Formats: sequence, structure tokens, C-alpha cells
Amino acid sequence: MDAERLTDSICYHAEGPSWSDSWGGLRWVDMLAGDLLHLHEDGDVDRIETPSPVVACVRPRRQGGAVLAVEKGFALEGADGGVELLEDLWDGPVRMNEGSVAPDGSFLCGSMAYDQHEGGAEMWRLFPDLSTRRIATGLTISNGLAFSPDGTLAYYVDTPTGRVDVLDWDDERALVNRRPFSDLSAEEGGPDGLCLDADGHVWVAMNGGSAVLGLDALGSVVQRIEVGARQVTACTFGGDDLATLFITTSRENLADDDDPAAGSLFAATPGVKGLGPGTAFAG
Repeated sequence: MDAERLTDSICYHAEGPSWSDSWGGLRWVDMLAGDLLHLHEDGDVDRIETPSPVVACVRPRRQGGAVLAVEKGFALEGADGGVELLEDLWDGPVRMNEGSVAPDGSFLCGSMAYDQHEGGAEMWRLFPDLSTRRIATGLTISNGLAFSPDGTLAYYVDTPTGRVDVLDWDDERALVNRRPFSDLSAEEGGPDGLCLDADGHVWVAMNGGSAVLGLDALGSVVQRIEVGARQVTACTFGGDDLATLFITTSRENLADDDDPAAGSLFAATPGVKGLGPGTAFAG
């Protein structure tokens, strides 16, 4: 199956797509520009600046607006569209990268060092009362994170491992009992962002592999969506029937004449549906 190109190459490093009826559709980020993007039904795209040089992830907020992962921590978008940066969580050349809202309504996001050195990343938890807790260390490029339909499992990527892992969710201890789920090291590219469908199957973007892979319950590759750009970064289900898989791509570190469709938004209809309205951040 081939994905359809929906936009021109409008982003340098597109990431973190999320569908929400509260927004009226799809949002994603141009991460290293610090901008949010919003896709309208007619195909027009709005670009929304934030006060951070990096915006890594956007997810809906229960009271309206959104919760954001920004360069050195978190931010909140109010229902009026204004963005408030919360306190920095660290100093130094590390940025947030990818995250998800947990079943209890907290927001989890992992980081990466700008030089991508091994063990330089962590994962943080933003509670609804806006307190924070570091919940994992020793990561390298903390990437895709998504929860099973019943909220008991989380699927997770630390890209250099070349695999998707699965963890148990515990409201108090957060993510526990990490173990391998799918070894993708033989596939072209490295696993990046991911999402789940309504049956609990994993769809993972392969950065450098020009594809999104569909995995079955055993972690085997059973479906492949070819994408017309190499650096495929993330995916999410959306649309009125939740049957469209939206796919983001990046042109980070590419020459102007290399991979001309990189930075575009793509979409495919793989014959399954997404989970529906996910848990919104409760803060």
C-alpha cells in the first residue's frame, strides 16, 4: 500500500501527529521551528507559533486547548489559544522528543540529547496538578509511546535499540516491567513514532525506511505502507471514521534537492480503525 501525499514539503521536522474532535481535526508539530500545525477539512494548514524554540509533541487537554512537550519541559495551551511555558526541567543540550497521555490523565514525554549520545535521555511525567516526576533514565532517543485499548500496556521505542518494547502501566509507578515486543533491526530504517489501532495492534514509523509497518499481536510485520519520503517520523489514526492513518515526515539534515517530498504530511487507509478519542491530559 502506498500513502497519499496531502501537503507540500511544509515542515523541516514534522512530528507528533494527534487527532482530536476538540481541535476539529489533526494537529502535528514542526518540531525544530517551535510551531504547531493544524489541518482543515479543505486541506488548508494553519501554522501556530509557540514561545519555545522546540515543540516536540501535542496532545489534547480535558479543559480545552492542549498539553505540549517543549524544549526543556512542558507547556499548556489554553482554550483561547495562548501558550504558557512551565518551569524548565533541566539545563544543557537536551530536548523533549515524543510522548503520550497515560490512562490516569498524566502526560508522559521522553527526551534526547542533541548529540544523541547513549544514555543521555530521560522520561518525565506531568501530573494533572502540574507537578513533575522523572520516571526513567538511561534512554538515548526516547520516541514513540502509546497505550493499549484497555490502558494496561504501553508500547515504546528507544530508537537505537531497533525494536518496539512493551511495558505494564501502573498509576503509581508509571511504566514498569519493560520487555521486547518486536525486533525491527533487520528492517530498513529505525523505529520512530507509533500508534495503536482499535484492535490493539501497533503501527510504527520507520525513520530512514520510507514506510510505516503494521505489527500483529506477536510483533510480526504483517502490513507495510510505503511513504514517498525516507524520514518517516510518526503516525496516528484520525478522520471522521478514524480509518485514516496520518503520517509525518522530516527533511532534517537533507540537502535542498534531496528527497523532495520530505517534510510533507501523508495519509493511508490500511483497513482498520483507530482507538477513538484517547485520554486527554487532565490538568
